[in-house]
Amino acid sequence: MNTQWNQYKAIINSVVKPALGCTEPISAAYASAVAADLLGEKPERLHVMVSDNLYKNSMGVFVPGTGQIGLPIAAAVGAIGGNPEALLEVLAQITPDDVTQAVSFIEAGNVTVSRADVEEFIYCKVEAFAGDKKAFVEISGGHTQIVTKSLNDEITFQQSAETAQSTGSICDGVDISVEKIYQYATQADFNDIKFILEAATLNSKLSEEGLKNSYGLEVGRTIEKSIQSKLLGDGLANNIIMLTAAASDARMGGATLPAMSNFGSGNQGIAATIPVVEVAKHYKSSEEQLARALIMSHLGAIYIKSYYPPLSAFCGNTVTSAAASMALVYLAGGTFEQSCHAIQNVLSDCSGMVCDGAKSTCAMKVKTSTSAAVTGFIMALNSQQAQSQGIVAQDVEKSIRNVGRMVTMGMTGTDATIIDIMSA
Repeated sequence: MNTQWNQYKAIINSVVKPALGCTEPISAAYASAVAADLLGEKPERLHVMVSDNLYKNSMGVFVPGTGQIGLPIAAAVGAIGGNPEALLEVLAQITPDDVTQAVSFIEAGNVTVSRADVEEFIYCKVEAFAGDKKAFVEISGGHTQIVTKSLNDEITFQQSAETAQSTGSICDGVDISVEKIYQYATQADFNDIKFILEAATLNSKLSEEGLKNSYGLEVGRTIEKSIQSKLLGDGLANNIIMLTAAASDARMGGATLPAMSNFGSGNQGIAATIPVVEVAKHYKSSEEQLARALIMSHLGAIYIKSYYPPLSAFCGNTVTSAAASMALVYLAGGTFEQSCHAIQNVLSDCSGMVCDGAKSTCAMKVKTSTSAAVTGFIMALNSQQAQSQGIVAQDVEKSIRNVGRMVTMGMTGTDATIIDIMSA
């Protein structure tokens, strides 16, 4: 495999990872678990400080295995029962007793949470105290990227600014484009890319869980009932939307199953995966074709998202579904040009969707972007594309940059306003 393709594989491996629970509160759970490990005992007090965007994305989402919402329970149960070696799956082995202890810990007033005045979008600092001991853990630039650890004010680990990488800069210095992603996905040796099939396994289990049990607003189950009652048609499009939404229902409702995340988001990992899996089934695609389509979808989403901050007022499911739509065209036997049409169509369809925090209604936004992916794919197969209208340019690369500019320069005020509204 050539150097460029090795870089692409490294990018995917760095930000397409199993994650149990929404990655923002899980970041706090992870930092707390590491702090408790530093102390060598369960903390007597915890103080958690997070960036505004991490705060926003933790306010309304269930923490797996706890039945509760928010940063306090995530931090407390992470410190009491979390596994610091498990990264984004830090809470995979917590017990009901751990949760009971965590709730008592919070009710006793031993957990405090505040917003930190920092520029970094992904930031979490935890101070843990036990007797006269104090542990300090600082995460910045990535949900599990520790930049500082200290015990009793003596630094035990520090990552320099040169080695610490912000998630948003992941494609800096890499020769990458939609066309080159397509070439990599379609031409790389199958053995070098089949690792991505784990995404299909993990996220499909979440779909099954979301249809089997009640989570959140039951978006997926409601669509299923509507199909059964013939209010909606029983066809590929509605089944894709149903299964993708159901996975998000389970994900945001606290299911104790990991998602294969994309760029720090489980929902976006779901949106990049489930439509591709279902279209592959429809066309009776081989395992190899499915892997190539998943590479296209996941890496395409990462590439587009690299043009704007990892957490913002923009719902990233839009661009993730644009990349998924590109992969659907490939599975249907469409051309590269039609795959670009699909991206353009989705960006034109739902780029106005804002992010107002992680919560059960995210399943509705996943439903919206997935519907756009299906529509964009169908239009593209008929060689129809949106272009030179609004933020969508004549060519796909310019459109991607336009989205990045819109989010980075145009939505900063929107983000601040949303956070103010939510925290009022």
